[in-house]
Parts: sequence; C-alpha cells; structure tokens
Amino acid sequence: MEQLGFEGMPRRLYSCTPTRLSTWLDCPRRYRMTYLDRPVPPKGPPWAHNSLGASVHNALAGWWRLPRSERDPGAAGRLLTSGWITEGYADQGQSDACLHWAREIVERYTAGLDPDAEPAGVERTVATRTEVIAFSGRIDRLDRRPAGPGASLATELAVVDYKTGRRPLTTDDARSSLALAMYALAAGRVLRQPCYRVELHQVTLGTVIGWTHTPESLQRHLSRAEDIAQECAAADQSYRAGPDGLDRVFPPQTGPACGWCDFRAHCPEGQAAADQRRPWDGLADEFTRPDPARPAPPLPAPPVPGPPVPGPSVPAPARPDDAADAPPAGS
Repeated sequence: MEQLGFEGMPRRLYSCTPTRLSTWLDCPRRYRMTYLDRPVPPKGPPWAHNSLGASVHNALAGWWRLPRSERDPGAAGRLLTSGWITEGYADQGQSDACLHWAREIVERYTAGLDPDAEPAGVERTVATRTEVIAFSGRIDRLDRRPAGPGASLATELAVVDYKTGRRPLTTDDARSSLALAMYALAAGRVLRQPCYRVELHQVTLGTVIGWTHTPESLQRHLSRAEDIAQECAAADQSYRAGPDGLDRVFPPQTGPACGWCDFRAHCPEGQAAADQRRPWDGLADEFTRPDPARPAPPLPAPPVPGPPVPGPSVPAPARPDDAADAPPAGS
C-alpha cells in the first residue's frame, strides 16, 4: 500500500553515482541485480583489465601523496609493483608481463607531470544536490590551473580522469561524458571555483583528450542525469512494490557486452546473446595470445545460478565510482 505524504513535503532525492546511472542505461536487469536484489547474485570471476586499471589508478594516486622530493618516475613504478593486483590473469607469467608493461607506461606518464603542481584533490569525493538527485562521485585528480583572460579568479579547476583502456579516445568521449560533466559541476559547487575543463588522460597511449564545458552544457548534462534518475527511481519503486512485472521494468539489454557481464550466469538472454569472455580477454592482444611455453589455463567455474530475491528492499546506498575501467567496449 502506498504511503501517504503531507502536502508540501519535499520529495525524496534519488542518491546516485555516475556508475549507477550508466548501469541503468546499459542494462536495467544488471542494474536490478547490482543495486536492488538482496542478497546480490554471485558474480563471475574478477577481470584482469579491471585489476590492471585499479593498480595504475592506485599507483598514480599514491605518487601525488608522496613528499615532493620523492615524486620521480621511479617512485611511480615502485608503487605500481608493490600494489599490483593479480586477480583475473591467466597465470603468473601473464600477470608479470602486464606488470612490466604497466610499470613502463606509468613511469613514462609521470615523467611528463610537474611534481610541483599540487592537485586540488586526489581521489577526491564531491557531491551536490538538486531538487531531484543527490549526486556523489570520486574524481581521480582535480587540478588547479591558471584561469583564462577575463576570469574573476586567478585559478580554475580541471577534472582529470585516468583511462587504461586500449581503444583510442576522442574529443567526443570527453565532451559527451555524463560522469565528467557531473564531476565538474559538483567540484565547482563544493570548492566554490569555476570548473569547466574535463580531461581524459589515457595513460596507456600517453594522450590527453580534453573538453571545456560552458555553464549551459553542464546544465544540459545535469538535466540528462535528472531524467535518468527519475527513470531509476520509478523502477526502484516498482521493485519495492513486489515481484509482478519485474522482467518488464528491468528487461535485459542484450548484445556483445553480455560476454563481459558479471551476472551473465543468471541471465539466459545474455548467455544466448554473446559467448562468455575469459577474465583476461580485455588485455591487449600481446598478453592474450597463447604462450607455447605454458599450458592454457582452464576457464574459471561460473557461479552457481540462483534465483533473485525480488520484493521490498532497502535501496543500496550510493557508493564511490569504481576506479577501474569498464570492459574494453566501454573503456
């Protein structure tokens, strides 16, 4: 039975992160399994490309936290080695080869940084509210840059997002990114400084892809986020109302990406749409080709499918965005 409210009471805000919103757009069924089903259905094995991405992100964050005198490229390499995450790789040889390659790209990237340019934030969580959403997210790096001519303040903020995917990024990736725009909007409000510049730093290729928003373009992204959030909130309400019609409210969005889904074992439509990808298939080709010197490892056993637990549930709390990149199709 729907709970009655008092006239004039404020509407409950929808708590969200960029990951939560993008999950709804990518696949409503995966959204349900991730944020609503309790207990969460067992996931598949960890992905090697996520381990690599998280290792690189952690090393770069740690590098900026070092004393200024210790910020040299070799330190970044040592941080990467000491914090290397080994989950998802085919075997130790593949993990070691990726580590050697990743250490080179991290050291090359940090060699091009100015160690004196203290960021305004590293792994900085920002948040903002509107009449519709309570947004939060974690920014890889928030730079403070000299402001352009005619600016009211001496410095401006710039959002930096590290990427370790293998697909070359374009200006459209930076311009159209809802996450980057929302980070800029929230950072500007939290730190009370202009923040319109967003950048994708593709560490693997040594490239920087940037875009400078306007107040109008940030507002368009905010309106888009609110529209998505309203869809999510309506779906969450339907879920709490009971199990009837869940497949209609949370249909699977099938396609090649189903091969990368953590919940593929619980989705017959996803299994039919794409073959299961191996945990290390997201790595660059040179790391996924068979090595004749070692036997091919078997695929990890998939999780035992179990029925979801539909029905009333407390919505999952907002969580920081994952540091690692999504599967290659979205990296």
